[in-house]
Amino acid sequence: QVQLVESGGGLVQAGGSLRLNCAASGITFNILPMAWFRQAPGKERELVAQINYNYRNTYYADSVRGRFTISRDNAKRTVVLQMDSLKPEDTAVYFCNSDPPMTSWGQGTQVTVSS
Repeated sequence: QVQLVESGGGLVQAGGSLRLNCAASGITFNILPMAWFRQAPGKERELVAQINYNYRNTYYADSVRGRFTISRDNAKRTVVLQMDSLKPEDTAVYFCNSDPPMTSWGQGTQVTVSS
């Protein structure tokens, strides 16, 4: 059974930082590209950052490049998104999943950035 559990969200002022964590089970984690997605109110879910299975390649959306850093630990089956210099437009529910994503999604973690 696939299980993705996101944590680490919260309320932060603009310019602040948050560290999101995702714990995965029920998947062949160490061969899958993993990613963080986000969905803001009234908007479609979008890809924020991706890291391939062997840690070598990463991708970032233009809107977060230089501010967010994605990392993974295959032994612990976790994916981390370090978010710095947060902006109000980063406010959204953040999800982790493989990329391309599986049909199962976790509950996500809410990130709210105040101006």
